[in-house]
This record gives sequence, structure tokens and C-alpha cells, in this order.
Amino acid sequence: MTRVLVVDDQFLIRAGLVGLLDAAPGFEVVGEAADGAEAVRLAAKRRPDVILMDIRMPGVNGIEATERILAEALDRAPRILILTTFDLDEYVYGALRAGACGFLLKDSGPERLLAAVAAVDGGDALFAPSVTRRLIEAFARQRGPAQDSAPPDLDVLTSREVEVLKLTARGLSNLEIADRLCISEATVKTHLNRTMTKLDLDSRAQAVVIAYETGLVTPGE
Repeated sequence: MTRVLVVDDQFLIRAGLVGLLDAAPGFEVVGEAADGAEAVRLAAKRRPDVILMDIRMPGVNGIEATERILAEALDRAPRILILTTFDLDEYVYGALRAGACGFLLKDSGPERLLAAVAAVDGGDALFAPSVTRRLIEAFARQRGPAQDSAPPDLDVLTSREVEVLKLTARGLSNLEIADRLCISEATVKTHLNRTMTKLDLDSRAQAVVIAYETGLVTPGE
């Protein structure tokens, strides 16, 4: 049973998500929050497996809430899936850097949403290639060449780890990467885990961000 916390300041959207999850087998809604501060409190109290997190909310927004929730997690941190309309792409990018596992469009259908929650609960990162490309291109235009801090050195990675990181950043799933490289899905996960350890990253989403920031994958490629 996947325990889910739903966070959105719009009542109708929040109620719709709660109703969908409650009606689907294998999911349990353990709480709902209308802002980031309430999400932080409920995450600590209810300890969900997955959090559906809105970005733009009054008071504490989704980015700050994501940072606080992951920083305060005592053992297994919840998997945070960002809900977005893509009105403000740079905020979504900031949430990924904060440790969110991926992002989902608010107009996604019920089957897509349930599959997304199951995927991130299983340890995967949710990136559709076209959506990832749009997000990163928007970020690149807004941020420009200046960087807040130097990106990590990819020389610490093996050639296979670099290959897996590149394909992950292009939006391929673990299974698709395994098929492309003729290796097992478990081996893909091992390479990604080693990559995150070497680069001191907390999530696969952050690994995708690093792939773009270091130029391993370029916007529009």
C-alpha cells in the first residue's frame, strides 16, 4: 500500500486527487495540505511514501516545503512528485534541485497520475523526454551562462556511468536504458546509485539537473 500526501492550495484540484487515489487499489491518502507549511507538518506526522506537491502556494511554496521535508526526514525520506502547469518552469527546476523525484502535469489523466505515483514510490524518477527538454530549455534561457556554484566533475564517473546518466537525462526509463545498453535493469540502477554517491546527490532528479549543468546533455539535443 502506497501512502500518499496531497498538497495543493486549490480545493477542487486537491479533492479530485484525493478522490482518485482513494478509489484506486494500492493507494492510501494519509493527509492533504493547502500550503507548504502544513505539508511539512503532515509529512513529519504521517510519514507518507509519496507526496504530490504543488509549486505555487501561499506562504511556504513547494520548493521550500520540499527542501524542509527532505532535510527533516528521520529515516526513509518521502518521494516528492511535483505537480505543475508549467506556467513557471524555473520553479519546477528549483524543486528538482531541492530533491524532488520528478514532475507531473496537472492535466495528466488518471492512469498517468496513478502510474507516476507508483513509479516514484518504486524508486524511479519521472521524466518524459519532451517535458524534460521543455523544462531545461526554459531554465537555460532564464538562467544564462552564470552559475551559482561550480557543477561537479564528471571525471569521477566510469564511461558506463556517464552513458547511463546521459540517457537518464534524456528521459529514458530504467528499462529503456537497459534495452539500449544491453544490460539488466538492476545494473542500470546500480550505475545510477554509484553516480549519485560519487557526485554527492540525493536523487536521480538532481542527477538529471547535473547532466544539463555540466553540458553532458544540451537543451534541444
